[in-house]
Amino acid sequence: MTRFLKSDVNPTGHKLEDLLMELRADILLRCTKIADDHRPEALRVLSNNMKVLEHITQAIELAQDSTTILDRAFGPSEAEDGGEPRIGVA
Repeated sequence: MTRFLKSDVNPTGHKLEDLLMELRADILLRCTKIADDHRPEALRVLSNNMKVLEHITQAIELAQDSTTILDRAFGPSEAEDGGEPRIGVA
């Protein structure tokens, strides 16, 4: 079903927010490498990356909110132990 996210067929996958945080860290590192490059192309790429970072941060907050909602309503996920999904179908 999924290659990266936790699921019934991939119980050792990652939580969405964890993947997004890793991606954000990679983009931040890339930004630091071009921060002192004042050519127009570099400035534009840096500006674009900053906008992407804003969107990723919003996505992280949404993913964390979903996890909080599921944890509050149904308790911790038992998918790693072969449990049923908290919502939806397996």
